Amino acid sequence: MIEQATKTNLDVRLEEPHAAAPERRIRVALAQAVLKGEKMDDVVRDAVMMGVTSIVPLMATRSEVSLATLQRRRSRQRWERIAIVSAKQCGRAVVPAIEEPCVLDALAARVASDGQATTLMFVEPAAAGGALTEFTAAPRDSATVIIGPEGGWTPEEIALMAPTTARVTLPGPTLRADAMAVVALTMLFTKWGEF
Repeated sequence: MIEQATKTNLDVRLEEPHAAAPERRIRVALAQAVLKGEKMDDVVRDAVMMGVTSIVPLMATRSEVSLATLQRRRSRQRWERIAIVSAKQCGRAVVPAIEEPCVLDALAARVASDGQATTLMFVEPAAAGGALTEFTAAPRDSATVIIGPEGGWTPEEIALMAPTTARVTLPGPTLRADAMAVVALTMLFTKWGEF
């Protein structure tokens, strides 16, 4: 507790430690296609509060932000700061890693080399994905959740990920890309008994 604060000193009194919020049993990496404006900031904040262990910013065909723009704006560093603040706010002792932005080809190779993780790619209903409510496979201990950009995935991107991912859709109306991660994570964590 802060007892006194001046321009040059801060006097604090240590009180009882607070237990950190428990981490999820299933480690989830969120691979989110980079969104325009500040929407990605919101996705990072919400995903950290939901309990993901890492966030992979993806460059997709329909991403409206270039890799050069992300680097120039130092977006990854900003997302790391947002992750720290979000972890503090929800009482987590672990701050999820914000990985370097990557292209979908690199993620496809990574997913293919990790045969243990469950990988789900959220697609629009027209992309012939199965309903998430019908998806019964529970991950052993880790999963990768892939969310697309504004405008959705191209058929080529869906085909690229098809050999190593389960394509799933959500019932109801098509959601905005910046809302999709929190809705998908909520449904998955509930389905897997994490809530």
